[in-house]
Amino acid sequence: MPIYEYRCKECGQKARKFWRSFADINPGVLECPRCGAHNWQRLVSRVAFIRSEEARLDDLADPSSLAGLDENDPKSIARWMRKMSNQVGEEMPPEFEQVIDRLESGQSPEEIEASMPELAGMGDMGSDGFVDL
Repeated sequence: MPIYEYRCKECGQKARKFWRSFADINPGVLECPRCGAHNWQRLVSRVAFIRSEEARLDDLADPSSLAGLDENDPKSIARWMRKMSNQVGEEMPPEFEQVIDRLESGQSPEEIEASMPELAGMGDMGSDGFVDL
């Protein structure tokens, strides 16, 4: 039973769809939850290996992962966020990358939060930036 990942050609929204059988696959019937379009590009899915949640949490909880983090320096926060996202091993949504880029340019987290209120509404999106259709 295949799961495919797609990107809307109109707005760039990423989505994944679980198809019950190969005969059912028809991305043209899928409606983009962001813009309502039916125009999808199939993506090449990332390869993953199974690792226990405990092992992932142990790596993230290692105190050495905070080495060099200065919570008063936006660039330091950006480096830490990029490092943590790489360790998680999942693709982050474009908004996450935008936040990191803005931190790297020296903007404070408060400035970014004030200018990007839409980030509060991202609860429907998975941590990998995909919505399920």
